[in-house]
Amino acid sequence: MVDLHMHDLRHEAASALFEAGWEIPEVAAVTGHKDWRNLKRYTNLKPEDIAEKGRVIIFPNKAA
Repeated sequence: MVDLHMHDLRHEAASALFEAGWEIPEVAAVTGHKDWRNLKRYTNLKPEDIAEKGRVIIFPNKAA
């Protein structure tokens, strides 16, 4: 394979872990990222995934 770097593999691994539902601290522990802000690029948030998570949130009823 031409032009494959270790960083490419790290990127793929981080993306796969996020897609599997891992949280940022867990992914950072596996990938060795010290600054969690650098992991934002790997989350690849999909609108349909965010919408699905939003459906499971239960908001308490607030009396007016």
